[in-house]
Order: sequence, then structure tokens, then C-alpha cells
Amino acid sequence: MSIDRSLRLKSSLERHRNVLSRAERVAHLVEQDRWGDRTSALNLPKIAHRKAKAAKKKPKVEAAATAEAAAAAPGAPAAAPAAAETKTKTK
Repeated sequence: MSIDRSLRLKSSLERHRNVLSRAERVAHLVEQDRWGDRTSALNLPKIAHRKAKAAKKKPKVEAAATAEAAAAAPGAPAAAPAAAETKTKTK
């Protein structure tokens, strides 16, 4: 069952906005050193506000290979049960 929109967390309700408020635009200009003490808050330049893309996740195959390598490193007895599990999974 899905959760109602009004009950969701605030962070999940926030969306990307193309239009920034004046305060956000001034803060962005300050970060870029394009804002001076005598600069007027009127007629601010346009600011490109792009949505950040999420990084791609690693495939599960690589994660499983690193886990097996870590399990085999401490000793041979620990690797034997892992080998038995792979035999039962292939059947």
C-alpha cells in the first residue's frame, strides 16, 4: 500500500525548481564572486540552475566478487562453506 503525499517526508516532497528566489540568486552570485557591496538587488543576472544527476551504482556482480575475496582471505576453512552454497544454488 502506498503512503499519502501529505504523510511523506519533507525531503521527498522537494522537487527541482527552475526559478530561484532573489535571496538564492544573490547567494549564488556571492559564491561565484560576481556580487559586490554596491551591487543592486534589482535586475540581477540570470543564473543557470541545473538539476544534479545521481551517480550510477556498481553492479552486484563486482560486489559479490569482492565479498568472496574477503571471505577467502582469512583462511581456507571459511571458503569451504561458501563453495558448498554455490553447489546447492546451481542445482
